[in-house]
Order: sequence, then structure tokens, then C-alpha cells
Amino acid sequence: MKDTMAFATITTLNTYPVKSCRGIPLQEAALQLTGLQSDRHWMVVSETGRYLTQRELPRMALIVPQLSGQALSLTAPGMTPLHLLPEVEGAAAEVSVVYDRISAHDAGQQAAEWLSRFLERPVRLVRFDPQISRPIRPEFWQGRTDSSVEFSDGFPVLVISQASLDDLNTRLQTPLPMSRFRPNVVIDGLQPYEEDRIQKLVHGPLRLQMVRPCTRCKITTTDQVTGEVSGAEPLATLKSYRWSKELRGIMFGQYAIVAGGAGNRLHVGQRLQIGWK
Repeated sequence: MKDTMAFATITTLNTYPVKSCRGIPLQEAALQLTGLQSDRHWMVVSETGRYLTQRELPRMALIVPQLSGQALSLTAPGMTPLHLLPEVEGAAAEVSVVYDRISAHDAGQQAAEWLSRFLERPVRLVRFDPQISRPIRPEFWQGRTDSSVEFSDGFPVLVISQASLDDLNTRLQTPLPMSRFRPNVVIDGLQPYEEDRIQKLVHGPLRLQMVRPCTRCKITTTDQVTGEVSGAEPLATLKSYRWSKELRGIMFGQYAIVAGGAGNRLHVGQRLQIGWK
């Protein structure tokens, strides 16, 4: 039986202000019902409003967001930095993200031209409309109906154990950094893949409840520093021992919802008590 007083320590926090662009490492982060503050609050879309990711445009990994309060700046190789004012709401836009069609705010022509030039195709930037809620779809999870996300694919928080990556790297010819898997929270103090057996992570009123494994896509094959697709790894190796027949996908990391303590802060070095399944 697992020790009910076991703890995990946060070693890394990341937020991804613009969906599928470079992540920002943080020492601390406010936690909202939709995940880390500002996570996936902006999104690049096609001219028809369809969401775009590194699956189609690996160069998105080269776009580096920076936050100053609620203001967003973007930098990319060969581009003059783009600065967006937080108070500009922008025109209403209807966009699609995964299976949902929702309203959003267009970030304006300057942002559209900047991103279109760098990504070499017509695109626009949109911001999540804080007046709406995007609940987690019931086919993804049958639990709490008040759980919601902004522009994330499906869940508010992605948690991965450092030990899981360390184990994977012993199986790879070329070790990979954690950035390939784009987690929000990296924890230490576990055995490899032991996050699969966690029910909740708790610190005072704060509670992250694990809800399902994350099934991985080809974004993991894109180098997050160079924006280049490196081949079949790590998916080829992971498929050999982390394939789920039930989910029909390769598992690496666990999705979590914010089941308590929204408004509190996470910080690197924080110890979270583990509640096991």
C-alpha cells in the first residue's frame, strides 16, 4: 500500500500564453480554474478561424511570448518584436479549437501581419473571451461539470514526473529535454510513470485532481528550440511500452483539473501531498 503521506516537489512551472508557441518558465504562477494564469489565452488561427498548432506549423515553436501584466509581446528570429496592448479588446471572432466553436477577440491587423509573415501563410491571432466558459467536453471526462479551459486542447493542467522523462531517456539514442512534452507542472520524488497512479496533489486548499493520461501527438517530435522536426522519436520508443488500447494513444503525463484552491499560487520548490488512487 502506498504511503498516504508521500510528497512530490514542483521542479518546473511553464505557461504557454499563445497556444503551440514557446513556453515561459516561471518561478511561481497563479492557478485559475482554467489552469495556470494566461495559459493558452491566445491562439493562432487560419483565415477561417480554425486553430493552428505545431502539428501543421513547427515554426510556431520559434515564436517566444513574453508577458508584462496582461500585455503580450512576441519575438521570433528575423522579426521586430510585436507588442500588444492588453486594453484593446478587438473585434469579435468565431473560432474553432479541437471540437468546439466559440467566440473570441481578434488581436488586430498588426498581429495578423506579423504572424503571417513569420509563418509564411495567412493567419490571425485571437484572444480568449473572458465572458464565456469553455467546459471540458463530457466525452473527454465524465467528472466535474464546472471544469473549463481556455484554448487548451482538453484539460487545464498537464503534470509530468521528471523520473518518467529520465526513464524514457535511458531508452533513446539521443536524450530529449522536457520541453518536447510541454508540461505545465513538472514534479520530482516519484518513480517513473508513478504519476499514473496519483489521484490528487494537495497543498492546503489547493488541489490538483488527476483525470486522465495525456496521449501524445507528433508535436513531441519537434525540437522546441530550433522548430525542426527530428524524426520519429520519442513516439516510436514510447509506443513500444506506453501504448494504451483503451485511449488508442501513447501515454506520457497526466492531465489534471483544479479541484480546489483556484486563486492560490504554485511555486517551484513547493511540496504537494500525494493522494494515491
